[in-house]
Amino acid sequence: MNIAILSRGEALYSTKSLLNAGKARNHSMEVLDPSYCNLAIENGKASLYYQNELVKNLHAIIPRIGASNTYYGTNVVRHFEAMNLFSVVSSEGISNSRDKWTCFQILAKHQIPVPKTFFASYFEFEEQLKTFNDKPIIIKLLEGTHGEGVILTESPQNALATIETLNAAGVKFLLQEYIEEAKGTDIRAIVVDGFVVAAMKRKSKAGDFRSNLHRGGTSEIIELSSAEEKIAIKAAKAMGLGFCGVDILQSKNGPLVLEINSTPGLEGIENTSGKNVSKSVIGFIERNKK
Repeated sequence: MNIAILSRGEALYSTKSLLNAGKARNHSMEVLDPSYCNLAIENGKASLYYQNELVKNLHAIIPRIGASNTYYGTNVVRHFEAMNLFSVVSSEGISNSRDKWTCFQILAKHQIPVPKTFFASYFEFEEQLKTFNDKPIIIKLLEGTHGEGVILTESPQNALATIETLNAAGVKFLLQEYIEEAKGTDIRAIVVDGFVVAAMKRKSKAGDFRSNLHRGGTSEIIELSSAEEKIAIKAAKAMGLGFCGVDILQSKNGPLVLEINSTPGLEGIENTSGKNVSKSVIGFIERNKK
């Protein structure tokens, strides 16, 4: 098969891992930078040009759409979908996962537990703050990756100045309970085609509460409980993502979904778990393009 990886970084670990996995299965692999994809509708049909050359004879795509390129990158994926190409993640899934509140709304619709979260209201935020009962609060911007745009405040009173500043700047954000018993750790589960293919536990570095490896966190292999595995699979399905990372918090009330990543990095999970996630992604394509 002819498979394209949509990525702006051909030298990135994740892109190279997917390339190698596809080539090992004798597929024709190429990398297309979505920024250089020209989208057109000609004679009532979707067509796409890459560096002035018509793209044709592709069978499937693996989107690696970065947060800084969400709008155009998602449009590129949607255009390939209009050309009837198979994509391991849907354009709708990418868009919905990038907006944290939209993501939580979808998870709530499917009765998937998440930490208590409020969409911050300019007129009611003081009332919203009271519901946290003087406990620490996480303030999250609607969009952000690698732990950016996430603030931990010790109490609702301490959160007020930050909230007023964000409101004055016209920034949209969420208020979320801090799960203290998680102790700065979370679980990253990689779901491919309805199965958890790899998992790791991440721990924040000293003095931080964010467990992202990009922020100096550490990781170790973990065997998921049946509840954790079930919630990861259910969350991926709810978001319409055939390939994604599901971040889970271990709380006293059971596992809680913290975030869904439609473009999960592969270096940390593959090195930690010893699992070839990229091979699973290629297998996913093969099963759907017989």
